[in-house]
Amino acid sequence: MSNRTPVLVGITGGIGSGKSTVAKIFSILGIPIYFADDRAKWLMVNDEILKKQLIEAFGSESYDSEGKLDRSFLAKEVFSDPEKVKTVNSLVHPAVGRDFSDWASTQNTPYVLKEAALIFETGNNKALDFVINVSSPLKVRIARTLMRDSFRSEEQVNQIINQQLPDEQKNELADFVIKNTDNKLLIPQVLKIHQQLISDK
Repeated sequence: MSNRTPVLVGITGGIGSGKSTVAKIFSILGIPIYFADDRAKWLMVNDEILKKQLIEAFGSESYDSEGKLDRSFLAKEVFSDPEKVKTVNSLVHPAVGRDFSDWASTQNTPYVLKEAALIFETGNNKALDFVINVSSPLKVRIARTLMRDSFRSEEQVNQIINQQLPDEQKNELADFVIKNTDNKLLIPQVLKIHQQLISDK
């Protein structure tokens, strides 16, 4: 394995923006993807330290009798309360950060991608070399999310959107912007960024 550390690139976007689809295009190009939100869910069940912290913060009802995370309990208890959301993030994000660093150090590609809903909001952009924002109109994002996540109400989707920075702000902060709209093809936009990231290395 090479001792060269890959360039760390974040890929973000509001809920329903299509960032997972964009990340999959990068993966076809051979770029390893760390799906932070999926990994966070895994860590919340398998990382004993994090599990203990969550039980201390929100009670034993956070997990069922088999030790699985009770998502509906957390959704009701936590996501309607901004202070509780902050508490969850303050526990989960550092655990994900450590896990991502360990993972990235084992990769042998010019760059790796960390796909995450919250990058600028948590200050995680400071630990990354570049950030890509996937931008999409708000109405489209809400419709996509409701179609994908049948367990969420429109009110819950709007609560999540309100906890994320507006697209315009993220576009300004990002190093690259991919526009996921009807009149813009994704693949040429991904290829252009891919070439820049490889030539920078």
